[in-house]
Amino acid sequence: MALKNKVLLIILDGQPWRDARRYMGNLEGWVQSGEARVWKMRAVLPSTSASCYASIHTGVTPQQHHVVSNQSIFRVKQADIFSQVRAAGGKTGAVTHSFWSEFFNRAPFDMVRDIEYDEDDGPINHGRFHTMTGYGHINQMTPSDADLFATLTMLTERHKIDYGILHTCTLDSMGHRFGHDCGEMDQACFAIDAMLAHFLPRWIENGYEVIVTADHGQSDRGHHGGRGEDQQDVALYWFGGGNGPKEDIVLDQLQLAPTILSRMGAPIADTMKAEPFLK
Repeated sequence: MALKNKVLLIILDGQPWRDARRYMGNLEGWVQSGEARVWKMRAVLPSTSASCYASIHTGVTPQQHHVVSNQSIFRVKQADIFSQVRAAGGKTGAVTHSFWSEFFNRAPFDMVRDIEYDEDDGPINHGRFHTMTGYGHINQMTPSDADLFATLTMLTERHKIDYGILHTCTLDSMGHRFGHDCGEMDQACFAIDAMLAHFLPRWIENGYEVIVTADHGQSDRGHHGGRGEDQQDVALYWFGGGNGPKEDIVLDQLQLAPTILSRMGAPIADTMKAEPFLK
């Protein structure tokens, strides 16, 4: 089966809708010029990181996949984007927190074996992971976003992956530490937007359609997990083809997996019930 398109999914962990629309000047500039589209997307409940990661890739709720907290980490049973792209003969890559490797490749995570791998037969063919071991309020333990963007670019050019995901916890960690109504968060959004802007045109030139979004939002006090626009609503920027909904439509996070598979021409799993938002 020949895939129709190549797709990259960029997850900026913990960036609420309001921060994206106010501070991501490069992304907003591409929207203003007509080179990208943006919609609001609502995360699942609980709006906890691990729960959202699993739902983004499986298209089912936390109540179905059972990843209900950051402490419930295991190999999920449902089909996911990686497995469906592989079933269509595509190559996959991930530059993410180690939770993604555990959910969609194997668990538990072995730091020596799994920190980096290139495997022809796995759901994730080319994995580059970080654990943030020692993370806390004083030390965020997050890699540089520029390093992560460069690593994903390497996977696209060296290994010719068809689907790739990048996940960075910088903004989530900043939000937990400083909250959102502060200069530190303003600067963090400004910095990651500038770093992303160096690489995104290169991905597009290399033939990828690109989604930039977040897994969940955060309250002004840096909390998420519950209900509410501040914790659930995020921006989704789309650099690619297809017909999308009107700009005032609120997307469901469960639509993300079937939309990506639809754009790629890979089979949508029977468990993914939400409708793709791009036609």
